[in-house]
Amino acid sequence: MANNSYSGVKNSMVEANHDGEFGCTLKELRSLMELRGAEAISKIGESYGDTQGLCNRLKTSPIDGLSGQPADIEKRKTAYGQNLIPPKKPKTFLQLVWEALQDVTLIILEVAAIVSLGLSFYKPPDAEREHCGKAAGGVEDENESEAGWIEGAAILLSVICVVLVTAFNDWSKEKQFRGLQSRIEQEQKFTVVRGGQVIQIPVAEIVVGDIAQIKYGDLLPADGVLIQGNDLKIDESSLTGESDHVKKTQEKDPMLLSGTHVMEGSGKMVVTAVGVNSQTGIIFTLLGGGEDDDDDEEEKKKEKEEKKKQKKNKKQDGSVENRKKAKAQDGAAMEMQPLNSDNGGDAEEKKKANLPKKEKSVLQGKLTKLAVQIGKAGLVMSAITVIILVVLFVADTFWIQNLPWVKDCTPIYIQFFVKFFIIGVTVLVVAVPEGLPLAVTISLAYSVKKMMKDNNLVRHLDACETMGNATAICSDKTGTLTMNRMTVVQAYVAENHYKRVPEPENIPPSILDILILGIAVNCAYTTKIMPPEKEGGLPRQVGNKTECALLGFSNDLKRDYQTIRNEIPEEKLYKVYTFNSVRKSMSTVLKLADGSYRMFSKGASEILLKKCYKILTANGEPKVFRPRDRDDMVKRVIEPMASEGLRTICLAYRDFTASDGEPDWDNENDILTGLTCICVVGIEDPVRPEVPDAIRKCQRAGITVRMVTGDNINTARAIATKCGILQPGDDFLCLEGKEFNRRIRNEKGEIEQERIDKIWPKLRVLARSSPTDKHTLVKGIIDSTVVEQRQVVAVTGDGTNDGPALKKADVGFAMGIAGTDVAKEASDIILTDDNFSSIVKAVMWGRNVYDSISKFLQFQLTVNVVAVIVAFSGACITQDSPLKAVQMLWVNLIMDTFASLALATEPPTESLLLRKPYGRNKPLISRTMMKNILGQGVYQLIIIFTLLFAGEKLFDIDNGRNAPLHAPPSEHYTVVFNTFVLMQLFNEINARKIHGERNVFEGMFNNPIFCTIVFGTFIIQIVIVQFGGKPFSCVALTIDQWLWCTFLGFGSLLWGQVISSIPTSRLKFLKTAGHGTQKEEIPDEELEELEDMDEIDHAERELRRGQILWFRGLNRIQTQIRVVKAFRSSISLYEGLEKPESRTSIHNFMTHPEFRIEDSEPHIPLIDDTDAEDDAPTKRNSASPRNTTPTPPSPTPSPATTIAPTTPVSPSPNQNNNAVESSNHLLPEGSKSGTPSAPGSPLHSLETSL
Repeated sequence: MANNSYSGVKNSMVEANHDGEFGCTLKELRSLMELRGAEAISKIGESYGDTQGLCNRLKTSPIDGLSGQPADIEKRKTAYGQNLIPPKKPKTFLQLVWEALQDVTLIILEVAAIVSLGLSFYKPPDAEREHCGKAAGGVEDENESEAGWIEGAAILLSVICVVLVTAFNDWSKEKQFRGLQSRIEQEQKFTVVRGGQVIQIPVAEIVVGDIAQIKYGDLLPADGVLIQGNDLKIDESSLTGESDHVKKTQEKDPMLLSGTHVMEGSGKMVVTAVGVNSQTGIIFTLLGGGEDDDDDEEEKKKEKEEKKKQKKNKKQDGSVENRKKAKAQDGAAMEMQPLNSDNGGDAEEKKKANLPKKEKSVLQGKLTKLAVQIGKAGLVMSAITVIILVVLFVADTFWIQNLPWVKDCTPIYIQFFVKFFIIGVTVLVVAVPEGLPLAVTISLAYSVKKMMKDNNLVRHLDACETMGNATAICSDKTGTLTMNRMTVVQAYVAENHYKRVPEPENIPPSILDILILGIAVNCAYTTKIMPPEKEGGLPRQVGNKTECALLGFSNDLKRDYQTIRNEIPEEKLYKVYTFNSVRKSMSTVLKLADGSYRMFSKGASEILLKKCYKILTANGEPKVFRPRDRDDMVKRVIEPMASEGLRTICLAYRDFTASDGEPDWDNENDILTGLTCICVVGIEDPVRPEVPDAIRKCQRAGITVRMVTGDNINTARAIATKCGILQPGDDFLCLEGKEFNRRIRNEKGEIEQERIDKIWPKLRVLARSSPTDKHTLVKGIIDSTVVEQRQVVAVTGDGTNDGPALKKADVGFAMGIAGTDVAKEASDIILTDDNFSSIVKAVMWGRNVYDSISKFLQFQLTVNVVAVIVAFSGACITQDSPLKAVQMLWVNLIMDTFASLALATEPPTESLLLRKPYGRNKPLISRTMMKNILGQGVYQLIIIFTLLFAGEKLFDIDNGRNAPLHAPPSEHYTVVFNTFVLMQLFNEINARKIHGERNVFEGMFNNPIFCTIVFGTFIIQIVIVQFGGKPFSCVALTIDQWLWCTFLGFGSLLWGQVISSIPTSRLKFLKTAGHGTQKEEIPDEELEELEDMDEIDHAERELRRGQILWFRGLNRIQTQIRVVKAFRSSISLYEGLEKPESRTSIHNFMTHPEFRIEDSEPHIPLIDDTDAEDDAPTKRNSASPRNTTPTPPSPTPSPATTIAPTTPVSPSPNQNNNAVESSNHLLPEGSKSGTPSAPGSPLHSLETSL
C-alpha cells in the first residue's frame, strides 16, 4: 500500500518539475544519497558542479538558508515529501475484540452456552418424563421450562461483556501510548538556518533545501550533504553496522544520513531527503513500518505452515503463535519503543551483539508465572468438580433409582451433563486470574500518565516499575544536581588571582584582546547568550553551558563577542578540534593575513596546564612556565577554586610561524603542546535548592546516590558535600578516574570483578571520569554478588558518550533539556526538567506500582480461593453449584476488571519512601498478605457455608438445595450470592493496605476512581438482585434480608481488624508466593533462543512456557522422570545448598508436615522453582534425606562436591521437551557466582499453595 501512495508522490512530483520549480527531482536526490565517499563527490561534480551548485538548484543559500515563507515550505513538502514516517495504523476496536475472544476459557464457555441453548429447546414427550429419574421431573410448569434457554443466553451475554471490557481497556491503553509517542516526537527539535536566522524547529518541519546546523550529540533527522564541517565524525552503525566512527569532510565524504549519530565536531548540511525518502525511511518502508496490516492473511498462512513444521520437529518452544498469543495477552510486557517516526528506528537496526542482556520487566514475569500456576490449580479443581458431578448423577440415576437408559431421555441427560460442564468451566473462569496482566497494564499506564506531570517522560513501560526496586543511583553532577547555569566567578589572569570578576581596566589591553578573541572564536558558534525573556530576568544561555559562562565573562569584561564572530564567520575558521571526552579540550585555528597560524585552546585546567610552556605576565609578555611553577599554581590557584566547588578552565593559545610551513594538523600531540596560558577561570554552577532534600529522601529509602562527574576531584567533593552525598566524618571514597582504573585492573590491565567489589560499596564520588569508567562502574555494580540482593542501578546521563552506561543500567535517565538525542535514544525515562528530584518521584511511582499490584493480588486471591472452594464443595455435596454460572461471571467481572481499575490507580504517598527497596527476588505475596488472604477466606467460607446449609432455617425461607433442572431461582441461593458479593466489596476496602496497617480508609477519598467503582458495583448488585430474575437466578429480597447481607459483608472489615492484630511472626506456616525467575534459572537452550532478542522478557517466557505446559502430553512426564534420574548423580553440584527436593511442590509439603524453618535461623539459599517440576514430584521426594542446616556455600568446591554428572543430559536429542530445561535449573548459570542468588524467604514460595 505504501508503495502505491509512494509512486503517487513521485508522479505528482515529476509534473511539478516540469514547471521548473526546483532543479533536481526526487529521484535524482534519492539516487544521489545512495552513493558514498568518492562516488558521491564525482556525482555531485558531474551533476551540479559542487555543493554550491546543488544549493542553487534547490533554491537555497548556504549562508542564509531558506526564506522560511510558508508558501515555499509547502511547495517543498509537496515536491519532496514531509519529514515523517507514517506510523502503523493502530488496531481497530473490532480487532481488539477479536483478540479478546481468543481466550481459551471464554471459548469453552461460549461452546457450552451454545450447546445448552440448543438443548433447552428440546422437549421430550411428557409421558416419558417420569422414566428419566427424580432430578429430571419435578415442579416444572409450562412457562418454567420455556425459560430454560435463559441461562445459555445469559452466559453468552456476560462473555460479551467481559470481551468488550477487555477490548476497551486495550484500546484506551493503545491510545495512551500513541499520545505518549507523539509527545516524545513533538519534543524533538533541530537547529536550522532560515532567512539568515538560526532557529530551532520540530524535526517534522524540516524540508528539502533546509540548511541544518549539526553538532556533537545530534541524531540526524534527515539525509543531507555537508557544506561546511569541523572535525566531524559520525557513528553510522545504525545503518551500516560498522562501529568505527566515519570522518566526514567536503572533499572526501560529504554524505550525511538520517538516523546516524554525530560523535564529534560540528558543521552545516543541506537537507536532500526527508521522511520516507531518507535512508532510514527507505529501510523502514522495507520493514513495513509505513504499511498496513494487509498482509495479516499471509502471516496466518505462514503460521499454519509453521505449525505443521513444528509438529514434525516437535520443537514447540519459540513457536510463532505462542509468542503472538503471549503478546496479545499481555500488552504491558511489550516494549514501548517509540519509533521516533522522524529519526527512524535505529534502535531496531542496532542489534548490539556485545551488549549484555537487560532483563525486562521482573514484575510482569512474576505475575505471569503466578497466573499460570493459579490457572493450573483452577484447571485441576474444575476437572474434579465436573467428574464428581457426573459420577454422582450417574450413580444416583442408574444405580440408586435403578433406571434403564431410555432413548427419549438422552437429551435430558445430556442437558444435565452440559450443566455440569458449565459449572466446571465457571469454576475455571473464576480461578484463572485474567485480571493480573490487566492490573499491571492499568497500573503502569496510569503511573506513566501521572509521571508526565512529575517531569518524567517514560519511554519504556517497565522502567517505571524497575525504578521502584532501585538500590543505587549514579548521577551526573552538572545540570542534574546543579542548576546548569554557569557563571565565571573567579579568574587568575596577568599573575593576579581575582576572587570576583575583574574590572576590564585591571587587565592589560594586549591580554584582554587576545582573551576576548580566544573566547569568541573558540566557543561553538551555536552557543550564545540571548537577552532575557522577561524584563529583569537572567540572560538566557543557549548551547553549551560552560561556553556560555565564558561568553558571559567576555560580556562582564564589557566586550562584545558577537562583533568578532561577525568579522570571522564560522566558514573562515581554518581548523577546529571540537571538544570530546578524550581530549577534554577544544581548539580553533585561525589563519592570519601573513600566512602564520594562531591556535586558541580551552579545557580542563589540570590537563591544559601540562601542555603550557609559557604564561602571560602582568605586562602582557609571555614568560617561561616550568613544571615547578605549575605545581605552585595548582596549589595557590586551582585547588582553592576547586575546594569552593568551582570548575576550573584554562584558556591558552599558540602561534605557528609562517616560516615553518604548514604544520601537520592531524598529528594532535605535536599541535596541542607548547601553549601559552592566558588565564584560568573558576566557573560556578550552583547546587539546585531542592537537591539536598531529594538526596536525603533517597538515602532514607535505602538508595545510595553516587556522583559521577568529569570535574576535578576537589570540585566534585565540594559539591557532593553541599548536596549531602558526603557527610562530614564519613569514611566514603572519592576517587579520580585514573585511580579507579588502577585499583580495578590487574597486572595485565584487565578489569576484575573482585577488585570492583572491594571499591564500589564505599565509593560515593568518581571524578574526572570518562564515559567508559561510568559504564565500568555501572556494570560492576550490577554484576556484583557481594550483597545478597542484586543491585538495581539507575543512571543519569546527557552526553552522547553516556549512551553505553544508560543502556547497561537497569533504568537510564536522559536529560530532556541538556541531553543529546543519542542519550535520549539510549534512555528509558527522559527527565523533562533535568532535575534530580524528579528521579525521587520516579522511585515513588515505581514503588507504588508494585504496591498496587500486591493490593490487587490480595483481593483477587481471596475471591478466587473462596469462589472455587464454594463451587467445588457445593457441587460435591448438593450436586449443583451454589453460585450459578452467570453469577460467577459477574463476580469475575467485579473482581478482575473493576477491582484492577480501583486498586491499580491508588496515588502514591510519601510513606512509600520510608521503606527499603524490595529487590528483584521479593515475592509478590508477602506473609502478611498471605495472612490476610487466608484469614478473609476463612471468614467468608464460614459465612457462606452457614448460609448454604442452615440459611433456610435462619431466614425462614424455602430450601434451595437439590432443586430440579429448570427450577425457578430460590431466595435461599439469592441470599448466598448477595452476601458473597457484599463481602467482596467490603474486602476490597481491606485490600487497600498490604503492610498490616490498621486504618484501611486512610486516603480512600483521595482516589475518586476507587470510590466510584465500589459504589457503582454496589448499585449494579442491587439492580441484579432485585430485577435480575431468571437470567441471574435471583429473586428480589426484602429489606431485612438486605440488611443481614450487608451486615455480614461489613463483618469482613471488622474481621480484618482482628486479623491485623495477630502478629505475622507467630504464624510460622505462612509462606510467600509469586517469585520471579532468576537469570541463573533460564536453561541454556532457552538462553540460546533468547540470543537474538535484545532483552530477556520474563513475561513472554512464562507465558510461552505456560501455554506449552497446558498443551503438552504424557511423554513430558516420562522424560522428566528420566531426567531426574540422570540428575540424581549430579545433585551434589548444589554445593552445600538445600537439597533440590525441598524445592516447593505441594507434595513435599504434605510429606513433611514437621518441616518448619524458624525465622531466627539463617535463610537457606534455594534456587527458585519454575513450574515444570511439579509433574514429577514423587521421584524427587525420595531423592535424599532432608537437610535443614544450611552450610555456607563454599566458594571453592571441595573435591567431594564436584562429582561430575555420570549421565550428562545433552540438550540436543530432547528438543521437543521442556523437562530438560527444568532440570538444568539445578546449575546456576555458568556457576560463576559462588552462591546462586538467595531469595528472600526461607522455604521459598509454597507455589501451589492454592
